[in-house]
Amino acid sequence: MKRKIEQVRTLLDALPYIKRYSDEIFVIKYGGSAQLNPELKEKFAHDIILMYLVGIKPVIVHGGGNAIGATLDRMQIESHFVDGLRVTDEQVMEVVEMVLSGSINNEITTLLNMHGAKALGVSGKDANFIKAQPIDQEKYGYVGQITEVDPTVIKKLIVEKFIPVIAPIGSYEKSGHPGFNINADTAAGHIAASLGARKVIFMTDTPGVMGSDQAILHTLNEEQIDALKEKGTINGGMMPKVDACLHAVKGGVPKAHIIDGRVEHALLLEVFTSEGLGTVIK
Repeated sequence: MKRKIEQVRTLLDALPYIKRYSDEIFVIKYGGSAQLNPELKEKFAHDIILMYLVGIKPVIVHGGGNAIGATLDRMQIESHFVDGLRVTDEQVMEVVEMVLSGSINNEITTLLNMHGAKALGVSGKDANFIKAQPIDQEKYGYVGQITEVDPTVIKKLIVEKFIPVIAPIGSYEKSGHPGFNINADTAAGHIAASLGARKVIFMTDTPGVMGSDQAILHTLNEEQIDALKEKGTINGGMMPKVDACLHAVKGGVPKAHIIDGRVEHALLLEVFTSEGLGTVIK
C-alpha cells in the first residue's frame, strides 16, 4: 500500500507540469548514448509516448555521426574532419542521406510506432522545409548552414497528431543538388524557433554545461555563455549545442535545456519534476 501511495504522489507532483505543457510543442534533439544504447532507446520511446499522451507535442531531430562513420568505413569510403566537421563530398553526402533519412530515421519512427505513437519520418529536403547554403564549399564540401526553416509541413503533421522525426538534411535552390549535411544541434535550434516551441531539449552524453571546477552550471544566459567561451570553458562539441540554444531562445523559445541522455527517463525528469537536471539556458 505504501508503494502505491508513493506512486500516486509522484503522479500528483507531475500534474502541474502536465497542465502547464499540454498542447505545447517540445523540440527534442535525440543523440548520444540515448540513441545507441538499446535500453536507453526503449526508455526514450516510453518518455516520448507519455509526453504525447498527456498532450505535449514532441518534435524529434536526430543526429547519426557514429552510424555515418561506420557505414563509410564498411563501404571503404574515405572521410576526414576539418575543424570538427566531416568534410562531405558528393559520395559522402549520398551516404549521409542514406543513413540519416534511411536507417536511423526509420529505426526511430518504427520504435515509436511500435509503442503506440503516430510517428512520421521526414528530411529537411521534404517540401524544402530546411533551406541551406554551404559554410565553405572548398573547405567542407556539402556541409551547410541553415538560411531558412519553413515550419508549414511540420505544423501540418502536428495538427494531424503525428510525431515528426526529422533528419537534418538541408535543401538547396538548384535542381539536382545533393543537399547539405546539417549539424543536428543547429537544426534543432532553428526548428524550435520556427515552430514557436515551448522548449527545446538537447540529449547529450554530459550532465550539462560544466564550469571550470567540473560542477554543473544549472542556469545560463547569453552573457555568461560568452564569458565561458572566452575562457575556453565551453569548447568542442558543446559549442554548437549552446549556440543552438541561444538561437532558439533569441527566436522566442522560453527555455533551452541540455540534459544527460545517459540517465534513464531523463526527459521525464526534466519536464515533470521541479528539480529537473542539466543546464537551462534562458
